[in-house]
Amino acid sequence: MTTGTSHAHGPRMQFAKAAPEVYKAMVTLDAAARKGVDPTLAELVKVRASQLNHCAFCIDMHTKDARAAGESEERLYLLNAWEEAGHLYSEKEQAALALTEAITVLTDGFVPDEVYEQAAKHFEERELAQLIALIFTINAWNRIGVTTRMTPGAYKPTM
Repeated sequence: MTTGTSHAHGPRMQFAKAAPEVYKAMVTLDAAARKGVDPTLAELVKVRASQLNHCAFCIDMHTKDARAAGESEERLYLLNAWEEAGHLYSEKEQAALALTEAITVLTDGFVPDEVYEQAAKHFEERELAQLIALIFTINAWNRIGVTTRMTPGAYKPTM
């Protein structure tokens, strides 16, 4: 969402230094949320949520991580229009992406039953819980990145 005014995109603060205990807790939460989630799917979810939240830092980071994990350029380029390019994503991935969008946007103030049920059809309960945790965790990271205006570009994958 834009307000019609431009703003400088320089960093406002170094969140990890300003709130080290919160940052450390977020890192721990992120690691716990990823457990049991397919790494490729996790990166698709993180990129898609970051696109929706306009978090340039996280889009940069997670597209690089996805590439390092072997994700194709085509699927990354078309992720913003995954529904129109559905043939490139499995039904399970599509269910995860729909759930990501529903949790991230909360357009009607809730996650629609049909979106949740579609995800529940493709993920066992524990895996679904982990996916939900992954989605709300990347949303929290996005809000940190957007609010503090973290600068994209310098991130290098460690894989």
